[in-house]
Order: sequence, then structure tokens, then C-alpha cells
Amino acid sequence: MTGAGSAVYAHLWGTQESRDLFEDRGRTRAWLDIVGALAEAQGELGIIPAPAAAEIAAVAAGAELDLAAVADETRRSGHSALGLIRVLGRELRPDGAQWLYHGATVQDVSDTWTGLVMQRMLAIARRDLGAIEGTLLGLAAEHRDTLMLGRTHGQPGLPITFGFKAAVWAAEIARHLDRLDEAEPRLAVGQLAGAVGTQSSWGGHGPELQRRVMARLGLGVPDTSWLVARDRVAEYATLLALVTGTLAKFGNEVYNLQRAEIGELAEPGQAGVVGSITMPQKRNPERSEHLWTLARIVRSGAGLALEGLIGEHERDGAAWKTEWAFVPQASAAAAAALASAAELLAGLEVDARRMRSNLEAQGGHVLAEAVMLALAARVGRQRAHELVHRVAALDRRPGRSLAEAVSGDPEIAAHLPPAELELLMRPELSLGAAGAAVDDVLARARARVQRQPS
Repeated sequence: MTGAGSAVYAHLWGTQESRDLFEDRGRTRAWLDIVGALAEAQGELGIIPAPAAAEIAAVAAGAELDLAAVADETRRSGHSALGLIRVLGRELRPDGAQWLYHGATVQDVSDTWTGLVMQRMLAIARRDLGAIEGTLLGLAAEHRDTLMLGRTHGQPGLPITFGFKAAVWAAEIARHLDRLDEAEPRLAVGQLAGAVGTQSSWGGHGPELQRRVMARLGLGVPDTSWLVARDRVAEYATLLALVTGTLAKFGNEVYNLQRAEIGELAEPGQAGVVGSITMPQKRNPERSEHLWTLARIVRSGAGLALEGLIGEHERDGAAWKTEWAFVPQASAAAAAALASAAELLAGLEVDARRMRSNLEAQGGHVLAEAVMLALAARVGRQRAHELVHRVAALDRRPGRSLAEAVSGDPEIAAHLPPAELELLMRPELSLGAAGAAVDDVLARARARVQRQPS
């Protein structure tokens, strides 16, 4: 009711691109393209009469089938593809209809369609991840030196910069882009295997027939039958889970940093968007929160895909038909997550002053590491930790800065003169290699662009 088929809520669970792929009309159009390519290649090889091949290909290319009739025939026959065959056959002369779908199984067509889907989804992911990476690289460069709190276990840790955070995110996206490129030759393939994978219906023509059909469709040729070798689909679903998991992490970070008591980041404002019908002041991080939801849906699909790795003998409908449910759902959710994350990050509001204010509100206590390391050179690391821990954590008093606590401890003060302590209280000197890390991520991104063919 509120899922992908809902006129009201469909935008939450997919995009127009994903709907074009997975709704009945789009899927049927793709199946007809496969049937037409099969007939053309069979005609070229003399497997079916050339006139029948030409007629099937022409009718399949222009057919706008009655989907209700296809559904009726599918239910009546109890076969997944016979409804399509019968309704398409009505558009053909009897001699042509006899050769429709010759020798192929429903899994040949559906797996080839799955290869087309994976190919298209990889392209969508590559495009949207490229935009996301570009946005993050821009944020990394702009905020290379924008100081903020680095947090560990949800608590203030050490100073970082927002540019460093954005660079870490961008590097993760770059790894996903690499994964997409590496996976495409394995995933963007079709299948023309016949009943048990041996292409027995076409005699010695099977390998060449498959090559010609896949060439027409723009897909690769599999190394062998994958009727029960569902690792391709498992890899695809797992890849979507990895990508959407990263996007959900970004959403989680924005969600938390948008809290009023932190206020360092915020989703882009949207005119007309209502956060609450009872609390009119609310500006909820809807996109950020929904990224978690979408990632959960994708992960559930990945789990089912991994279950499908266990198939029986040379054909197993239980594993294969499960894909008909989760591949569309996981793919559509991933498409929605990619589009939403791209919009979220493109309009992300960064409050550099609030970041600095939150850092300064710590009274220098996040610089305890720098004090400890300086003291360690005089008294040893373990003793230095004990001394600084005592004044910074065990004896921490409200309103007392770290500098006051350290200078008030005779043992520490004996080793750290005021001028050195003052220098240690400068947060920009405790950033380590944060700036270099940003520069490295930016340089690697530029180098990758230069390596790409123009």
C-alpha cells in the first residue's frame, strides 16, 4: 500500500529510472527486446526460418502488449513466460508464432534481463556516486582548515577539520567507484543456457548464438552457464548494500550533527516542507533518516542473495525466483538512496562558527593528548598519562580549563613552562596529518580524472 507501487509514496522507495526498469511495462519491454534479439540471431544461423525470425523481431520491437492479457495467460498457464509468449504470438502469423522463443527457457530471458538491470544500475550508481564524490571533494577543499571536534564513542576526542571528515567520506566513495568498475565485466552479462545449461536445443550453434544475442543487447558473454551459480546476483546485491551502507553512515552523521545542541551541519532547507504537524518549529533531518531505512531494505536483499548461492543440481527455481522479489526492491531502494544522498550533500549547510564554538567549549580538554606527549619527553609516557589523566579526567572541575588544571598541578607545571603550555593549547597544532590527508585525497581524485579517457 505504501511501497513502490503506491501513487502517493512511491517516491520514497525508488526513482523514475528504477520504476522504468522494474514496473511491468518496462520489464516486458526489455523481455521483448531479448526475444527479438534471440530470433534475429537464430535466423542468421539458420536455426529458425529467416522469414519467421524477421517477423518475430519486427513485431517484438514494436509491440505494445496488453499487460492484463499477459497476466491472465500467466496465471492460466502457471508458467512464468508462457503468458508473454501466447499474447505476443497473437500478433504473429501462425508460421512465425511456431518459432517464437525457440529452445530458450524463461530463465534464459529473465537472467539476461537481470544482466541488463545490473548493467543499468551500475551506470546509475556510477553517475550518482561521481556527483557525490565531487561534492565531498569540494567540501574537503573548502573546509581543509575548518576546525571542529573529532568525536570517538560519541564523546569529544581531538581536534580535526571538517575538510578531513569530508575527505574520508570522499575516499570511501572512490573505493565504491572502483568496485563498480571491477564488478561490471562480471555482472553485465546475459544467459542463453537452455534447460540444464548445455545449450542442447541449438546443437553446435549454442555458443555462437549466445555471443550474437548478447552483442545485440550490449551485454557480455558468460564464461559458462550460471543457472545455479548465483554469485553474480549475490555480488550485485552486496555491492548495493556496501554503497547504501556508506550513504546511511553519511546520513547518520548529518542527523546527529544537526541536533540543536550540536548544530554543526544541517540538511538543505526546502520551501514548503513540514517537519511536524504538531510542532511547527521542527526542521527534521528527513533525508538523513530515510537513508538508514533504505540501506536496511538493501541489506535485507543482500542477505537473500547470499542465501541463493546454495542451489540444487543444474537448475533451482527456489533460489532463482527469490531474486524476482528482492532484486527490484533492493535496486529501487538503492536508486532512491543514491539520489537522496546526492541532493543532501549538494545542499549541506556547514556552520563553521558553531564547529569552532563547540571545540572551544571543551576548555582545551581535547588537547590533553598534546600535553601528555610533551610531558612524556620529560617523565616517560606512562607517568605522563597518569599525571594528565588525574587533572583532566579524575579531578576535572566544571568551568576549569585544561590549561588551568595543568598549571595548577605542581608536578606537571615543573616540567611544562607557561610559554610551552600556551603553545600546546592551540588546537590547529594538534591536527597531525589531517591537512596532508585532505591534500592526498584531492590529488588522487585529480589523477584518476586525468587517467580517464576523454
